[in-house]
Amino acid sequence: MSRPASIKTSEEVRDRLRILADERGTTITELLEELATREFTEAEREQRAVEAARELGIEYTEQVQQVGQDAGAKIRAHRGGAAA
Repeated sequence: MSRPASIKTSEEVRDRLRILADERGTTITELLEELATREFTEAEREQRAVEAARELGIEYTEQVQQVGQDAGAKIRAHRGGAAA
């Protein structure tokens, strides 16, 4: 088992994390672990894109990468995330 560590954040964020954890019947620590393992790093996203292109029989070029990034940005914008 790994050693516990502290993370500094604002009271507002801490309170929100507590509410989210309570609503899910878990702890803040478990919630943070879930969030951290659910999200991919940039390198992991890139590797998944390369693998997806290979499965589709597409050469993963800079142009394909850019089209994918643009499509992702548009999807996030429609979901209310970052603007495209």
